[in-house]
Amino acid sequence: MKNFDIIKVILVAIFAPQFMMAQQTKESEKNKETYTIEDCVNHFEVDKAKQTKVGYQYWFADKNFTDEITLKMSIVNPHQSTHAPHRHIEEELFYILEGSAEFYLDGKKIIAGPQTSLYCPSNKEHGISNAGETILKYLVIKKDLK
Repeated sequence: MKNFDIIKVILVAIFAPQFMMAQQTKESEKNKETYTIEDCVNHFEVDKAKQTKVGYQYWFADKNFTDEITLKMSIVNPHQSTHAPHRHIEEELFYILEGSAEFYLDGKKIIAGPQTSLYCPSNKEHGISNAGETILKYLVIKKDLK
């Protein structure tokens, strides 16, 4: 390889990631320019909550409004769970607001209460269920992949 070719490879390696980030930033800023403050504030309304078999859920932000980030509140009745342990490529973060949660992660379980966060890495089997006698209320935060 000639010196000029080596210099081109080095320049591409240095500047290509910066160019791609700049393009992503421009696209993200372009999308956010259409947001109003009214669009960006979401107060919980029980009549807009979605009933589930074990309680209900409320979407504060879904991936169609944000840049693929979702924020959902789940309310689960005593001794119930929203679904069986599962895995997916996206990372997931739970934040317990009320009640007692049993968190399952790759074969291990722990009981957690309010003001506790529970993190699930990508592709790890996980689940969350209500371990108490009152409702379990928690937030689910996830960045969906495009």
